[in-house]
Amino acid sequence: MVRDVRKKRPFVIDAWVVLPDHLHRVWTLPPGDDDFTNGWRLIKRGFSKALPITEYRSAVRKARGERGIWQRRFWEHVIRNDIDYAAHVDYCHINPFKHG
Repeated sequence: MVRDVRKKRPFVIDAWVVLPDHLHRVWTLPPGDDDFTNGWRLIKRGFSKALPITEYRSAVRKARGERGIWQRRFWEHVIRNDIDYAAHVDYCHINPFKHG
């Protein structure tokens, strides 16, 4: 599903780590494109639709048709320079060790 989204909304995966309860990623978008929100939304949607609904969902999530596998929000950060880029890629590498 990531491959399918990348065909429609291109980006380069610089770093990505998936842990049991969260993930971190560093993407590079094409010049002039700053809309990573919709690419991420499409990935989450495709992933959610591919899984059977077995997780706990609150009444609010059920009423909104939401899954219980994703946080509603995410935190974004625009890379400022090469040092910032290296720090964020390194964070993806060390985060699994940090969480055991």
